[in-house]
Amino acid sequence: MKISVFGLGYVGCVSAACLADMGHEVIGVDVNPKKLDMVRRGESPIIEPGLDELLKKVVDAGQLRVTEDAEAAVLDSDVSLICVGTPSRMNGSLDTHYMDRVMEQIGGALAKTDRFHVVTIRSTLLPGVMNEHIIPLLENTSGKKAGADFGLCINPEFLRESTAISDFRNPPFTVIGALDERSADIMEQVYADISAPVHKVDPNAASMVKYASNSFHALKVAFANEIGAICNDLGIDSQTVMHIFQQDRQLNISTAYLRPGFAFGGSCLPKDVRALLYTAKHRDVGTPLLSSILPSNDLHIQRAVDRIIAIGQRDVALIGLSFKSGTDDLRESPMVRLAETLIGKGYRLTIYDEEVSLSNLFGRNQEYIERVLPHIHELMNNDLETVASKNPVLIVGKQPKPPEKLKKLLKPEQIVLDLTGNGKWPPAQTIKIV
Repeated sequence: MKISVFGLGYVGCVSAACLADMGHEVIGVDVNPKKLDMVRRGESPIIEPGLDELLKKVVDAGQLRVTEDAEAAVLDSDVSLICVGTPSRMNGSLDTHYMDRVMEQIGGALAKTDRFHVVTIRSTLLPGVMNEHIIPLLENTSGKKAGADFGLCINPEFLRESTAISDFRNPPFTVIGALDERSADIMEQVYADISAPVHKVDPNAASMVKYASNSFHALKVAFANEIGAICNDLGIDSQTVMHIFQQDRQLNISTAYLRPGFAFGGSCLPKDVRALLYTAKHRDVGTPLLSSILPSNDLHIQRAVDRIIAIGQRDVALIGLSFKSGTDDLRESPMVRLAETLIGKGYRLTIYDEEVSLSNLFGRNQEYIERVLPHIHELMNNDLETVASKNPVLIVGKQPKPPEKLKKLLKPEQIVLDLTGNGKWPPAQTIKIV
């Protein structure tokens, strides 16, 4: 394919070189004459292992050339890959003035051609910016319709400095957020030689994958540093602790827990977080990240309460009471806390949980539920059909077994608040909090 790459900074230069090495005919576009001259000589304007050699190879082979003429680059290519900077303003919003200038140039070029051209944004862009800002700008300058007369995609990059070439060639996945199927198919062809799963999603989801990834990377660094600070103050080798921590690939370094759903609970997580925070506080070790975990969890429960209040119905059924499926442990269950809050606000509550038998509870589990919900015996009902039929609102915290059992009992007018994050319910009135 013929691909124009706008912006020969870190992302643009690596992308242009790698795409050219894959056999595409690439045109690099930049306003900086010094960058253009360096690339023409096969020299990298940035420090990145292997990039000098790769640039020289593709430039000498005629696969990569550069220009400052944006219009000519667009008219001589099938795809424009936008790699200009989107720095932060003081308030955290994106400064898009570099992007705006490029989009005006591309829009002007699109006005002069009838060929279908795909504009693909590789720069990091907040969800919503494309719909609210980029599309109107391109349509106004081109006089054409996005998704019909020209293509528009979000294609986030996941390149790390010092390993960018390897990251480009061996990504964990390729994300293509396209307005239309034709554009998504064209972009999939661009990366056809790269062996990685391709996810075709809507543009906002594509943007959010990038932010979720980088936020999680930052979270991991901050987490390791706070654990390290506590360890060091206690005279514990923090490197040893985190080395052992990393060996758990079932829970610690894995996909476990990384699915949106309801709040956490149980006999371990809340208690252990509180204990660690107590230790840090009494040793004057600041841990703002760890200290935010429990308030964040509380806020998620409050979101559910707010959604229920907004529905406006007073008769509510809770499907699930223990803190997760496969257990009858009620200690610090978020569903118990939700029930406690709703009762306090005067809701008429019915609770169904096939895994919880009040007669079989004992010890701390029994003490906890009788203290938090003293009238629990009056609230529980083990007949799912009765529970589902008499309540206009059903709050699903756990899927009953089999899941189809509850779905068959639902009526079109009933409202389902799905706290599990993965329920597929037939009524149109289904509400999710995640």
